Amino acid sequence: MLLTLGNVRQRSPLDMNLHNTLEIIRLTDVGQRRDHNEDAIASDDSMGFVILADGMGGYKAGEVASEIAVLSITAELKEAMLDLRPGQMDAELNMQAEARLMIEAVRNANDAIYQVSQTQPQCAGMGTTLVVGLFTNNKLLVGHIGDSRMYRYRQEQLLQITEDHSLLQEQIKSGLITAEQAKYSANKNLVTRALGIDPEVDLELNEFDVEVDDIYLLCSDGLSDLVEDEVIQHTLNMLSSDLTETAHKLVQLANDNGGKDNISVILVRVKKSFEYKYAWYDDFLGWLK
Repeated sequence: MLLTLGNVRQRSPLDMNLHNTLEIIRLTDVGQRRDHNEDAIASDDSMGFVILADGMGGYKAGEVASEIAVLSITAELKEAMLDLRPGQMDAELNMQAEARLMIEAVRNANDAIYQVSQTQPQCAGMGTTLVVGLFTNNKLLVGHIGDSRMYRYRQEQLLQITEDHSLLQEQIKSGLITAEQAKYSANKNLVTRALGIDPEVDLELNEFDVEVDDIYLLCSDGLSDLVEDEVIQHTLNMLSSDLTETAHKLVQLANDNGGKDNISVILVRVKKSFEYKYAWYDDFLGWLK
C-alpha cells in the first residue's frame, strides 16, 4: 500500500525544507503468492521523512495495522515538527530534538493499533513491523520495530544499520547458529517485537551522520529474505544513478526468487548538505509565530 499524504497545515518559517536535498523513490508489490498487500509505505521529501510498515495478523488485518501506523505517525510528526526549529538537541536522549517527537508518535500509533485489535474481533492479534527515518541537520534518526530494515549505501558498500528484532537474530547473537545457517532457517518470520501487539512497545532509536551521495534503503522482509545483501549491493553498484530503475530491479529480483511475500522498498539519495545554520533572526521569527 503506497500512501500519498498531503500537508497537515502551512509550514512555518523555521522549517527546513529538504525537497531539493533528498531524492526519494518508493515502490511496493504484492509479490507472487499473496492476494493482497499488507505493506504500507509513505514519504515526505520536504520534511525528510520516510516510513515503511509490514503488517501481520488475520485475514487483511495486517494491512489495517500497517496503514494505521503509517497514517498516524506521519500526521503526528508533520504537525509536531511545525513548532520545532531544526538543529535543536534533546539533552536527555543526546539526539536531535525530533527523536522525542518520533518516540511519542510511535507510542500513540501503538495505542491506536492495540485498541482496534482489542475491540474489533476481525483484527484481534494484528500488528506491524516498522522502520521510520527522519533526516535533519545532516543527521538521520532511525526508529525501528521488528524485522523491516534500513541499509546505508556509501562509497559502493552496503551496510545494514538496523538490527532485526527476531528470534533468528537472537539465535545468531547467542551463538546458537551462524549467519550462514540463518539463511536456511525456518524461523525467518518470527519477530520478537511488533507495533500494536502489546499495550506498550519499545522503539529502537539511533542517530547517524549523513554524507552527501549516501543512499538509504528501507525494505520489508519480502526483499531481505529473498535477495542477499551482496546482490542488493551489486544492484546499487550497477544502477544507483537511477533510483527508479534500482527499485524496480530489487522488486524483480525478489519476485524472481519466489516472491513469497509482499515486497516494499524506499530509496533515499542525499544530494547536498542540509546542516541547519542558526541565525539571530530565527529567534525573531519564532517570536512572531
